[in-house]
Amino acid sequence: METPRYYVPHSSPWPIIGSVALAVTAYGAVNFIHQSTEKVGAEGSWGQPVFFIGLAMIAFMMFGWFGTVIRESIRGMNSDMMDRSYRQGMAWFIVSEIMFFGVFFGALFYARIISVPWLAGAGNNLETHVLLWPDFADIWPLFMTPGGSITEAMEAWGLPFVNTVILVTSSVTVTFAHWALKKNQRVLLPVWLAITVALGTTFLILQVIEYQEAYTELGLTMGSGIYGSTFFLLTGFHGAHVTMGTIMLAVMLLRSLRGHFSADNHFAFEAVSWYWHFVDVVWLFLFTFVYWF
Repeated sequence: METPRYYVPHSSPWPIIGSVALAVTAYGAVNFIHQSTEKVGAEGSWGQPVFFIGLAMIAFMMFGWFGTVIRESIRGMNSDMMDRSYRQGMAWFIVSEIMFFGVFFGALFYARIISVPWLAGAGNNLETHVLLWPDFADIWPLFMTPGGSITEAMEAWGLPFVNTVILVTSSVTVTFAHWALKKNQRVLLPVWLAITVALGTTFLILQVIEYQEAYTELGLTMGSGIYGSTFFLLTGFHGAHVTMGTIMLAVMLLRSLRGHFSADNHFAFEAVSWYWHFVDVVWLFLFTFVYWF
């Protein structure tokens, strides 16, 4: 019986570089958030430059590690077993992302369904309601914090709806790109990919405009109570994922222009399309439960 061929990669420095980069990023982010008292220059937290150094290290690691994987694939060093391992790894990665966003949606639902009604006296909680916050009403979004600051809700049918149309359209265009690749239509493939990258970039630009409007016109900030914190936590992390997905799509565009993919061998493209569809589905949940209801 022939032993199945399985490529075992050579020793690589990228895992340890990635681990150090993540540690530096996390350490810098924590100190950046807490605004450490140790200063760099005249003003600013020393955690901020450390955070950005960590991000640069992560970008360096991803560029080098992915480049190694791409070269191994082009040289035909990956067997069918390796291909299955890549697919399983990507599938589990998306499952972990579902759990990641599930936690934040859980916090949102807990606040809306349990905490807010409880503070308003639900469940015979009249003592706490009267003594702690007698004027509190069971209304979502919470426009007034316990500190007295007032904010407004982001209108769902403005920029959020436009961004919803953009992301849904991008799912269609990346699917068209996939079909073009399967049919070996090398001209249409980069066209549809370029359109998808443009749509992702447009989404991010509009989200920046939305944040500016939230801060300057609505008074909606991270300090605007549970509504502000959950709003920016969910939309901010989603925006980070859209940024990552757009970069990956741009890499797929460059690789397609260089003729890296074939109709039968293009899992890297499939993995990115899976990720992009996941990001789009998360946004539909965000639009429904953060902006709409």
